[in-house]
Amino acid sequence: MSYLLPQLSTKAQVDEVIRKTEDLVLILRFGKQDDQNCLKLDNILAKASPELVNMAVIYLIDVEDIPVYMTYFDITLYPATIFFFNAQHMKVDWGTPDHTKFIGSFKRKQDFIDVVETIYRGAMKGKVMVKSPLDPQDVPKYQLIYKDI
Repeated sequence: MSYLLPQLSTKAQVDEVIRKTEDLVLILRFGKQDDQNCLKLDNILAKASPELVNMAVIYLIDVEDIPVYMTYFDITLYPATIFFFNAQHMKVDWGTPDHTKFIGSFKRKQDFIDVVETIYRGAMKGKVMVKSPLDPQDVPKYQLIYKDI
């Protein structure tokens, strides 16, 4: 399903999309083309994309193509979905320690649509962090390990 969504393959493309996307939620999915979880998420994103055309735009990024963003966004597990609105990184309180990204795949298309709608409505009100509309049981839990430098 990843062939149905546009892909970005250079840092310059990603930077330009982040800067130029206005009044829409920008969704960046970081992952690999042949990973099962990424394919599942891509299927959900592709099915939801036509319904979100007035609220969001979705791009796929292969983690091997642009490794600089793996470090910048601290992506160690994939798929990782990151949200922006008018070049502002949007954060979501998932009920996990990391509010900067969604790790894993959404369970249903409607879950993804609900999240995008919540981000869009919050962003239109000037918020940079919103509370997740998902049931906490539907949010994948990962043990995050932080190192002291």
